[in-house]
Amino acid sequence: MTFLLLDPAATPRLLAFVAFIVAALSDLWDGHLARARGQVTSFGKIVDPLADKLLLVCALIPLYAITARQLEAGALPLYGAIPLWAVIILLGREVLITTLRFVAARRGQVVAARAIGKRKAVVQNIFIGAAILWVAFHSPGFGAPNAAAWRWFSEFHAWFTTAFLTAALVLTVLSAALYLGTFSRILVDRPS
Repeated sequence: MTFLLLDPAATPRLLAFVAFIVAALSDLWDGHLARARGQVTSFGKIVDPLADKLLLVCALIPLYAITARQLEAGALPLYGAIPLWAVIILLGREVLITTLRFVAARRGQVVAARAIGKRKAVVQNIFIGAAILWVAFHSPGFGAPNAAAWRWFSEFHAWFTTAFLTAALVLTVLSAALYLGTFSRILVDRPS
């Protein structure tokens, strides 16, 4: 997916969107099946969030680089390009929580994903999918159909992407705060 995104043409970026959607939906389906069949394992509680992080990194870093480079092709309302500080917040939370998960696991505590973390992941995935389409629609080789309808859709899509980036940032900060509370209790109660 990353290599498709980094290709400057519209078609590979549209294929990157399809690959991202397949990966994101398969992650949701896998989690649903594990819970429905009672096959949730400690291994899965650790590995599944790592797979989510990998998908986030493989999409977010190229998106940041593309939007920073191609801002003249179309800017997102409020943000312009995907801001570096937003990338740092989104990825920083993942590094922090993953590190704390491993520390807790070494102390015999498995911290499963919380509801807010799952919501955050869904909102992040919607933002990333919308952002992949955003860069594809503003790439060479993308032929907009009807000009008036395209302008309306492009404006709507820009605000949609902006709204989901904002929501992802808010949920990222909130979920980080809640997880930090959980981890602080684990780390204080269980000496190493």
